[in-house]
Amino acid sequence: MLQAIQGQWFEMRPLGDGITFITEPHVIPLLRCNIWHIRGRHLDLVVDSGLGLCSLHEAARHLFGQRVAAVATHVHLDHVGGHHEFAECWCHRLEAEGLRRPGAGFNLSGPDTDLADFDGAFPGYETGGPAVTALPWAGYDLSAWELKAASVTRTLDEGDVIDLGNRHFEVLHLPGHSPGSIGLWEAATGTLFSGDAVYDGPLLDALHHSDRAAYARTMERLLSLPVQVVHAGHDPSFGRDRLHEIARAYLKGLQA
Repeated sequence: MLQAIQGQWFEMRPLGDGITFITEPHVIPLLRCNIWHIRGRHLDLVVDSGLGLCSLHEAARHLFGQRVAAVATHVHLDHVGGHHEFAECWCHRLEAEGLRRPGAGFNLSGPDTDLADFDGAFPGYETGGPAVTALPWAGYDLSAWELKAASVTRTLDEGDVIDLGNRHFEVLHLPGHSPGSIGLWEAATGTLFSGDAVYDGPLLDALHHSDRAAYARTMERLLSLPVQVVHAGHDPSFGRDRLHEIARAYLKGLQA
């Protein structure tokens, strides 16, 4: 039986330069999305929002400026569970319908977390057992969780610029993992928020809407980007050398 945690559901760690890393440590690694808060002069960004088991908006309220937008790097359930809490929700135009009308029926409390339905799609990850290792509080009904619809207030596309007042991010369309996966690229600092386009773990390209040819093109593009640091959708952040290792390993694997 799952026990309730002692303390807060989210862990938060400031990284400097107005960036805070937020995570849900009691979620299994496959579904443990990295959440990023970026503080701007006129606008804050929340990049992805986790599973939505607890209120991210309430937990992170102390970080927010007067205006905040929740950006979805893509709309898989582990990245958009908290988006419905935000008045401004942005995503790529190809993912917008998934944010407005999320799929139903996924059971976080099931003995196999319903992941058996995706046989072969998650190589390298443990998929047995519940989606969480603890409950947010005593009496929490995990079976009542559902992915809630969010209002899309801005659709994004390749080359769009997000202006925070004191910093600017370019939207990069990075398909492969999903059709509308995006990254946020800050050329001035060489910082890339990559979502699940690339991260330092087993890359997933066998989902029903994944496209390996598109993923290969995304990797080639990332190899040409003058990256200093990648803040990804899962696993620890990393630099240019590790990005090149991951991208080249993926491309080599496709040729095997």
